[in-house]
Amino acid sequence: MWKQILKTGLLAGTLDIVAACTQAYVMRGTTPDTVLKFIASGVLGSTAMKGGAEVALLGLLFHFVIAFSCTIIFFLVYPKLQVLHKSIALNSLLIAVVAWAVTTLIIIPLSKIRPAPLQLQRAVIAISILYVCIGLPVAAAAKKLYVKK
Repeated sequence: MWKQILKTGLLAGTLDIVAACTQAYVMRGTTPDTVLKFIASGVLGSTAMKGGAEVALLGLLFHFVIAFSCTIIFFLVYPKLQVLHKSIALNSLLIAVVAWAVTTLIIIPLSKIRPAPLQLQRAVIAISILYVCIGLPVAAAAKKLYVKK
């Protein structure tokens, strides 16, 4: 199970950070290092934006901690809740909405990042990215793992 969690977490985290960097670049011209420094600023504060590669790598580490947390929790809960065995699509939506809500309503308010006002369009885009990049790989991998057992 842990090998599958590692592979799935790496895949989901990579897809999600690539999507986040792509979206930031297309929407605002923001470079990937700025995206990663912004993530690190949740712990380091605004000084992170002046940091170098080490701060960007710290942001990447924080990103993967969150991606792995989503993956681990879903893999541990999946065998205990029969309702999760029905639909990869619904599980992907559940994962995306929970990941967005936890990040938006808990992690960001507890961090040093000033929360942006809630905007429906931004929330839909974020949840859609999470659905494809985190939800689908995690839900599909969990189903595949537990169907084998």
